[in-house]
Amino acid sequence: MGSDMDQPTRMAKGALRGVAEFLWPQRSLVSGQRGVGKGPLTASEFAAIGFLSDPVCNTCGRPMELDLGPEAQCAACIARPPRWDRARAALIYDAASRRIVLDLKRSGRRDGLRTMTGWMHRAGANLIAEADMIIPVPLHYTRLVSRGFNQSAWLGQGIAREAGLPCRVDLLKRKRRTPTQGNLSAKARHRNVAGAFSISPRAATLIDGKRLLLVDDVLTTGATLSACTRALKRAGARQVDVLVLARVVRETDVTI
Repeated sequence: MGSDMDQPTRMAKGALRGVAEFLWPQRSLVSGQRGVGKGPLTASEFAAIGFLSDPVCNTCGRPMELDLGPEAQCAACIARPPRWDRARAALIYDAASRRIVLDLKRSGRRDGLRTMTGWMHRAGANLIAEADMIIPVPLHYTRLVSRGFNQSAWLGQGIAREAGLPCRVDLLKRKRRTPTQGNLSAKARHRNVAGAFSISPRAATLIDGKRLLLVDDVLTTGATLSACTRALKRAGARQVDVLVLARVVRETDVTI
């Protein structure tokens, strides 16, 4: 009987969604045009985006030409392992995906968040399954006030809701406001964020022994994520994995 009573409600909600889609048709995440179809991308836009899937480096998530097994590492990670344990990305950051990333990062466009976090969940399913807690990369409080949002927190909270995990935006702090990383070399990026993140003693008790999933929008040189990982592991984190919406693969795409 309960399901029969719920049927009119479901029908009403479906009708409202139909009216909303008619009045405010979905915008493409790439072109920004409305009325592109049922999804957030046209068929040609979807085909142009580089979705990342195996084989990838188990440590940094960079695509690999040959499938050498789930634990395989790229040459760069073998030579100089990053601070984090494993990293995954949903997309390659390039001309096809740039609009998606920058509209979220700089303009605070939220209508595609469910789609983006779905892509990230698919790319990082193994990491999410092992995580105790999700930690988004924080902004300095002055930048958060001036911008009004933290896109990494939006992504982390979306993944947390789908996975049923806690997402804590208050444990990892950016204690020093750093200049933007755009146009900086890899070495300069690492110097720029060195010592910029911290964990309070109270927060350390919640992190100690935990397997953490660090969430950000883009992995470029890894400087910011390395600095965050260092702070989390110094506070006692047992494991720190990284999950991002997009990652740079070619050096020409580093400037973000």
